[in-house]
Amino acid sequence: PLSNKILSYHCFTTPILSVICHGIPDDRKLEEGDIINVDITCYLDGYHGDCSEMFVAGEADEAGRKLLQTTYDCWVKAMNFVKPGNDYKDIGTIIEDHIVPEGFSTVKKFCGHGIGSVFHTNPNIFHYRNTEPNGQMAPGHTFTIEPMICEGTAQCLSWPDDWTATTTDGKRSAQFEHTLLVTPDGVEALTGKIETSPVQWWEKESEVHKGVWLGTTPAAIQKMEELKESAAA
Repeated sequence: PLSNKILSYHCFTTPILSVICHGIPDDRKLEEGDIINVDITCYLDGYHGDCSEMFVAGEADEAGRKLLQTTYDCWVKAMNFVKPGNDYKDIGTIIEDHIVPEGFSTVKKFCGHGIGSVFHTNPNIFHYRNTEPNGQMAPGHTFTIEPMICEGTAQCLSWPDDWTATTTDGKRSAQFEHTLLVTPDGVEALTGKIETSPVQWWEKESEVHKGVWLGTTPAAIQKMEELKESAAA
C-alpha cells in the first residue's frame, strides 16, 4: 500500500485560528503567528482520500505551540492504537485522556469516518470517550482519524454558509488527519508524507513519535527510516 499512495488533488479547505473545520479560503492576509489547517480531499481510480496538516505563519506563540503539539501527539497516539481486533470506540478515549490534562477540549460535533469508494461511510470515528458499538478494526478497513482540539470550549458555531464551523468563544483550534488502512500487522497512512514533504517542528519535538509518522507495519517502519536517512543526507 505504501507504494501506491500517489493521489490527485481534488479540493481543499483552509480553517484558520478559531475555525474548527470547513474554512473557505478568502482574501484575508495571514498574520505573524497565525495557525492554519489545510484539509485536502483526493480521488484516484474510484477511491477517496482525506487528509489535513497544520501550518504556522512565522512563529507560533507559546500557547499555540502547546495546542499544536498536543493535537499532533494525541492524533499519533490514536493512530498507533490501530490494529486488527481493537475497538473503534477506544480511539476517543486515547485522545481525550491525552488532551484533557493539558487543558484542552475535543470537538464532538464532527468525527472521523470510514472512506473508500464512498467519501463518508461507516464507521464513525469519535474523538472523545464513548460507548458507541462501532465494531472492531479488521484488515482492509479504511477510515480517518482527525481530532479537532480546542484551547477553550469545543462548542461549535455554524456560519450562515452552512459549511464553516468555528469555536463559540473565538479561541483557537487545531486538527491533523490521515486516511488509514488496517493491515494484518498494524496500520499504514495512505496519505502519508513523501521524501519532499517538510518535517514540521511538532514532528521533530514529539515525545510520542519523532519524525514523520507513516504507520506501524514493518513496511511503514522501513519507509520512515528511509525518510530519516534522506533528511539527514
